[in-house]
Amino acid sequence: MNPRLLLHSCCAPCSSYVIESLSGVFDITIFYYNPNIYPESEYEKRASWQLKLPGLLGLDGKVSVTQGEYDPLAFYRAIRGYETQPEGGERCRKCFELRLDSAAARAAELRCDRFTTTLSVSPHKDARVINELGEAASRKYGVEFMYSDFKKRGGYQRSVELSKKYGVYRQRYCGCEYSLRGE
Repeated sequence: MNPRLLLHSCCAPCSSYVIESLSGVFDITIFYYNPNIYPESEYEKRASWQLKLPGLLGLDGKVSVTQGEYDPLAFYRAIRGYETQPEGGERCRKCFELRLDSAAARAAELRCDRFTTTLSVSPHKDARVINELGEAASRKYGVEFMYSDFKKRGGYQRSVELSKKYGVYRQRYCGCEYSLRGE
Protein backbone atom coordinates (compact mmCIF):
# COMPACT_ATOMS: atom_id res chain seq x y z
CA MET A 1 0.00 0.00 0.00
CA ASN A 2 1.19 3.46 -0.88
CA PRO A 3 1.03 6.29 1.66
CA ARG A 4 -2.14 8.38 1.46
CA LEU A 5 -1.60 11.93 0.21
CA LEU A 6 -4.16 14.71 0.28
CA LEU A 7 -3.30 17.05 -2.59
CA HIS A 8 -4.83 20.50 -2.31
CA SER A 9 -5.49 21.62 -5.86
CA CYS A 10 -5.93 25.17 -7.05
CA CYS A 11 -7.00 24.02 -10.54
CA ALA A 12 -6.83 21.12 -12.99
CA PRO A 13 -3.94 22.54 -15.08
CA CYS A 14 -1.68 22.96 -12.05
CA SER A 15 -2.62 19.58 -10.62
CA SER A 16 -2.06 17.67 -13.89
CA TYR A 17 1.73 17.49 -13.61
CA VAL A 18 1.66 16.94 -9.85
CA ILE A 19 -0.77 14.04 -10.16
CA GLU A 20 1.25 12.55 -13.01
CA SER A 21 4.47 12.73 -11.02
CA LEU A 22 3.11 11.49 -7.66
CA SER A 23 0.44 8.93 -8.58
CA GLY A 24 2.89 6.03 -8.66
CA VAL A 25 4.18 6.83 -5.17
CA PHE A 26 1.01 7.87 -3.30
CA ASP A 27 -2.67 7.05 -3.13
CA ILE A 28 -3.91 10.55 -3.93
CA THR A 29 -7.05 12.31 -2.84
CA ILE A 30 -7.36 15.65 -4.58
CA PHE A 31 -8.92 18.32 -2.38
CA TYR A 32 -10.42 21.08 -4.47
CA TYR A 33 -10.91 23.97 -2.05
CA ASN A 34 -10.75 27.49 -3.44
CA PRO A 35 -13.23 29.94 -1.91
CA ASN A 36 -11.18 32.75 -3.47
CA ILE A 37 -12.37 32.00 -7.02
CA TYR A 38 -14.46 34.77 -8.56
CA PRO A 39 -17.10 34.74 -9.93
CA GLU A 40 -18.98 31.61 -8.90
CA SER A 41 -19.38 30.55 -12.54
CA GLU A 42 -15.57 30.50 -12.83
CA TYR A 43 -15.37 28.41 -9.66
CA GLU A 44 -17.84 25.91 -11.11
CA LYS A 45 -15.93 25.71 -14.40
CA ARG A 46 -12.62 25.03 -12.61
CA ALA A 47 -14.25 22.50 -10.28
CA SER A 48 -15.78 20.67 -13.24
CA TRP A 49 -12.39 20.32 -14.93
CA GLN A 50 -10.80 19.15 -11.69
CA LEU A 51 -13.39 16.39 -11.39
CA LYS A 52 -12.71 15.27 -15.00
CA LEU A 53 -8.92 15.31 -14.77
CA PRO A 54 -8.21 11.88 -13.19
CA GLY A 55 -10.17 10.22 -16.00
CA LEU A 56 -8.35 12.22 -18.66
CA LEU A 57 -5.02 11.13 -17.17
CA GLY A 58 -6.14 7.48 -17.13
CA LEU A 59 -6.26 7.47 -13.33
CA ASP A 60 -9.99 7.12 -12.77
CA GLY A 61 -10.48 4.97 -9.69
CA LYS A 62 -6.84 5.48 -8.65
CA VAL A 63 -7.07 9.20 -7.81
CA SER A 64 -10.14 10.47 -5.99
CA VAL A 65 -11.46 14.02 -5.77
CA THR A 66 -13.19 15.69 -2.85
CA GLN A 67 -14.42 19.27 -2.72
CA GLY A 68 -14.50 21.77 0.07
CA GLU A 69 -17.34 24.20 0.48
CA TYR A 70 -17.42 27.17 -1.88
CA ASP A 71 -17.58 29.97 0.69
CA PRO A 72 -16.33 33.28 -0.73
CA LEU A 73 -17.06 34.99 2.59
CA ALA A 74 -14.32 32.86 4.19
CA PHE A 75 -11.89 34.27 1.63
CA TYR A 76 -13.01 37.88 2.19
CA ARG A 77 -12.72 37.45 5.98
CA ALA A 78 -9.22 35.98 5.60
CA ILE A 79 -7.92 38.84 3.46
CA ARG A 80 -9.73 41.67 5.27
CA GLY A 81 -7.41 44.67 5.48
CA TYR A 82 -5.21 43.37 2.64
CA GLU A 83 -7.53 44.00 -0.30
CA THR A 84 -5.27 46.68 -1.81
CA GLN A 85 -2.08 44.62 -1.55
CA PRO A 86 -0.45 43.78 -4.89
CA GLU A 87 -0.64 40.34 -6.47
CA GLY A 88 1.90 38.10 -4.73
CA GLY A 89 1.80 40.12 -1.51
CA GLU A 90 0.17 39.68 1.88
CA ARG A 91 -3.33 39.23 0.40
CA CYS A 92 -2.10 36.13 -1.45
CA ARG A 93 -0.31 34.87 1.66
CA LYS A 94 -3.57 35.08 3.64
CA CYS A 95 -5.39 33.25 0.85
CA PHE A 96 -2.77 30.48 0.78
CA GLU A 97 -2.99 30.20 4.56
CA LEU A 98 -6.77 29.75 4.42
CA ARG A 99 -6.55 27.02 1.82
CA LEU A 100 -3.62 25.16 3.40
CA ASP A 101 -5.29 25.25 6.82
CA SER A 102 -8.41 23.69 5.29
CA ALA A 103 -6.30 21.12 3.44
CA ALA A 104 -4.56 20.08 6.66
CA ALA A 105 -7.91 19.78 8.43
CA ARG A 106 -9.31 17.61 5.62
CA ALA A 107 -6.15 15.47 5.56
CA ALA A 108 -6.53 14.85 9.30
CA GLU A 109 -10.23 14.09 8.87
CA LEU A 110 -9.48 11.56 6.09
CA ARG A 111 -6.52 10.13 8.04
CA CYS A 112 -4.06 10.82 5.23
CA ASP A 113 -0.37 10.28 5.91
CA ARG A 114 0.54 13.72 4.56
CA PHE A 115 -0.68 16.62 2.50
CA THR A 116 0.68 19.12 0.02
CA THR A 117 -0.57 21.62 -2.54
CA THR A 118 -0.30 22.30 -6.25
CA LEU A 119 0.16 26.02 -5.60
CA SER A 120 3.94 25.79 -5.98
CA VAL A 121 3.72 24.68 -9.62
CA SER A 122 3.00 28.28 -10.66
CA PRO A 123 6.02 30.41 -11.57
CA HIS A 124 4.11 33.33 -10.00
CA LYS A 125 3.96 31.81 -6.50
CA ASP A 126 6.72 31.68 -3.89
CA ALA A 127 7.24 28.06 -2.83
CA ARG A 128 9.09 29.18 0.30
CA VAL A 129 5.98 31.03 1.55
CA ILE A 130 3.69 28.15 0.60
CA ASN A 131 5.90 25.64 2.41
CA GLU A 132 6.07 27.81 5.55
CA LEU A 133 2.28 28.02 5.66
CA GLY A 134 1.93 24.30 4.98
CA GLU A 135 4.27 23.50 7.86
CA ALA A 136 2.26 25.77 10.21
CA ALA A 137 -0.97 23.99 9.22
CA SER A 138 0.80 20.66 9.68
CA ARG A 139 1.63 21.48 13.29
CA LYS A 140 -1.91 22.68 13.95
CA TYR A 141 -3.61 19.50 12.67
CA GLY A 142 -0.91 16.88 13.24
CA VAL A 143 -0.59 15.78 9.62
CA GLU A 144 2.79 15.80 7.89
CA PHE A 145 3.23 18.44 5.21
CA MET A 146 5.19 17.46 2.12
CA TYR A 147 7.43 20.34 1.05
CA SER A 148 7.39 21.05 -2.66
CA ASP A 149 8.37 23.37 -5.45
CA PHE A 150 6.60 21.65 -8.30
CA LYS A 151 7.62 24.29 -10.85
CA LYS A 152 11.19 22.94 -10.70
CA ARG A 153 12.41 20.25 -13.09
CA GLY A 154 10.02 21.51 -15.77
CA GLY A 155 6.85 21.00 -13.73
CA TYR A 156 5.10 24.13 -14.90
CA GLN A 157 5.96 23.44 -18.54
CA ARG A 158 4.72 19.87 -18.21
CA SER A 159 1.43 21.12 -16.75
CA VAL A 160 1.00 23.33 -19.83
CA GLU A 161 1.76 20.36 -22.13
CA LEU A 162 -0.73 18.11 -20.35
CA SER A 163 -3.42 20.80 -20.44
CA LYS A 164 -2.97 21.17 -24.19
CA LYS A 165 -2.86 17.42 -24.78
CA TYR A 166 -6.17 16.83 -22.96
CA GLY A 167 -7.89 20.12 -23.81
CA VAL A 168 -8.06 21.18 -20.16
CA TYR A 169 -9.41 24.65 -19.51
CA ARG A 170 -6.58 27.04 -18.54
CA GLN A 171 -7.76 30.19 -16.81
CA ARG A 172 -6.14 33.56 -17.48
CA TYR A 173 -5.97 34.78 -13.87
CA CYS A 174 -5.16 33.29 -10.49
CA GLY A 175 -8.73 33.29 -9.27
CA CYS A 176 -9.85 36.11 -7.01
CA GLU A 177 -11.57 39.26 -8.17
CA TYR A 178 -8.42 41.26 -7.45
CA SER A 179 -6.26 39.11 -9.74
CA LEU A 180 -8.99 39.30 -12.41
CA ARG A 181 -8.75 43.09 -12.27
CA GLY A 182 -4.95 42.91 -12.34
CA GLU A 183 -4.43 44.17 -8.80
